[in-house]
Amino acid sequence: MTVHHTQLQYLPADLKRELLPKHVAVIMDGNGRWAKRQGLPRFIGHKHGVDALKDLLRCCKDWGIGALTAYAFSTENWKRPQEEVEFLMTLFQKVLRQELREMLEENVQIRFVGNLPALPRILQEEISRSMEETKDNRAIRFTVATNYGGREEILQACRAIADQVKQGLLQPDEIDEATFERHLYTAGICDPDLLIRTSGEMRISNFLLWQMAYAEIYITETLWPDFDRAEFHRALSAYQQRERRFGKV
Repeated sequence: MTVHHTQLQYLPADLKRELLPKHVAVIMDGNGRWAKRQGLPRFIGHKHGVDALKDLLRCCKDWGIGALTAYAFSTENWKRPQEEVEFLMTLFQKVLRQELREMLEENVQIRFVGNLPALPRILQEEISRSMEETKDNRAIRFTVATNYGGREEILQACRAIADQVKQGLLQPDEIDEATFERHLYTAGICDPDLLIRTSGEMRISNFLLWQMAYAEIYITETLWPDFDRAEFHRALSAYQQRERRFGKV
């Protein structure tokens, strides 16, 4: 997790600790556009995007936010040029291998969600190792959505529940929200309070469709590699100015 910090190591004085989100989710959009604006190849944007994510993870830990979920690779991202997809798979694998020791030292628990069996075997092995070795860490829960699609997640949950009903292990009238959530990739992880999307795109792109039911959404024009602690501060300030009623008056 070693990365140049962009100041603001401690929680800014204008933020109220009791109003911080417990769980922040991010759609890290704009790596390719950032690189293009710099006259650089797209893969350089992805490398800088990793640095931005590492600093956000450290920032969440520094400021007392207990969970961060990042949308790293969607089921639709396989449609990108093969060279870019292969680079991303290799990058995920390399970053996991390089950062595991520091995640252990920083007490970070890492978890991957998505259709993981469809990923390259070597990457699957790195994912399994990182989750196993950090499973008892408690400082912050870092969830990485990889080969993830919200609709696919809901469908696989429905199939699993239907199979239990077929076997007589579950009655249809016993199916409630808690039952359904136990069959999602994110079982055991609290729903996000705040979703941040960079690069100005105004959509959630098949990300955590069930879990985002009551999340506050913050959109910024900033491209992901430029999303630093000052930008995060602005997002949290906006979040704390909102009134979350959850359907109540």
